[in-house]
Amino acid sequence: MIQQQTYLNVADNSGARKLMCLRVLGTGNCRYGEIGDKIIAVVKDAIPNMPIKRSDIVTAVIVRTRQPVNRASGMSIRFDDNAAVIINADGNPRGTRVFGPVARELRDKSYTKIVSLAPEVL
Repeated sequence: MIQQQTYLNVADNSGARKLMCLRVLGTGNCRYGEIGDKIIAVVKDAIPNMPIKRSDIVTAVIVRTRQPVNRASGMSIRFDDNAAVIINADGNPRGTRVFGPVARELRDKSYTKIVSLAPEVL
């Protein structure tokens, strides 16, 4: 569950290191975001000499949450951190690599490019 003011790690090589969630995008008044939801975030920490700078406003997709995700098979999956991948207006990732595992729910929400770049899909 990601809400406003939540800090997330960045799971790609776009240049940002930490994000802070400003708004969860969705239908109506979304309060919490889950895996596969789009968020508006501000970059709180960034690598020097990269295209994305500190205090930039970006759009990102949540790829990992510490809150367990329940699946239809009865299994629940939980990650060690909250993480997101920065995307552009088309929904493609701005970085060229994705670090760490991502959840299978991203494939259902048509983020296949992120799934194909990830080293492991759980």
